[in-house]
Amino acid sequence: MEHKRMSMTISSIKGVICDMDGVLCDSESIMCEASISMFKAQHNIDVRPSDFLPFVGTGENLYLGGVAKKYGVEFDLEPDKTYAYAKYLELIKGRLEPLDGVLDFIGWCRNQDLKLAVATSADKVKLDGNLTEIGLEHGAFDVLVSGADVVRKKPAPDIFLEAAKRLDLEPATCMVVEDAPSGIRAAKRAGCMCCGVTTSFVRAQLETAGADIVVDRLSEIPERIGG
Repeated sequence: MEHKRMSMTISSIKGVICDMDGVLCDSESIMCEASISMFKAQHNIDVRPSDFLPFVGTGENLYLGGVAKKYGVEFDLEPDKTYAYAKYLELIKGRLEPLDGVLDFIGWCRNQDLKLAVATSADKVKLDGNLTEIGLEHGAFDVLVSGADVVRKKPAPDIFLEAAKRLDLEPATCMVVEDAPSGIRAAKRAGCMCCGVTTSFVRAQLETAGADIVVDRLSEIPERIGG
């Protein structure tokens, strides 16, 4: 299903909804490292980083469960995910940083009186851990939505619809910032504007998924939308 690209200007935007991984911080490689450790410790199998690529941006249930299915492993969701998250929170200490331009972009949004949300398919424990580690906790965002808050995950539109609802905004007035095709498709299905950022996938993949604009870093967004 193709989505018509929308014209994005600062006057048309009332809220910004950011994905977390690949948008605010680059935690994919660390989550992959933690997940590989989990499969070795819990199931005594060696999995590869490339095994996780099809499940990037879909939430840890599918991120871990999809790889378990590939290897024929009986995936025990709660203990396996708990182990992976505990390892992840250990590994990010002193390693996880905000991506280039993120702090300036958040400040710019505030100066423009835009409402701000994070909408991530990850669980709340990872959301809280990431925001604390990169210095964006304590009210930097008006709304936080995690994977546990919706039943259907990306590319279903539910998480962005929920974020817009909690911001008390119409989806059409919200700009979603996403790094993954599944998230871009979810944003467009929700009726939101969408900016793709090339931290995890190449420009052509984000454009094919339906991104209205594509940038290499968040600091480019104000100029692109006339801010």
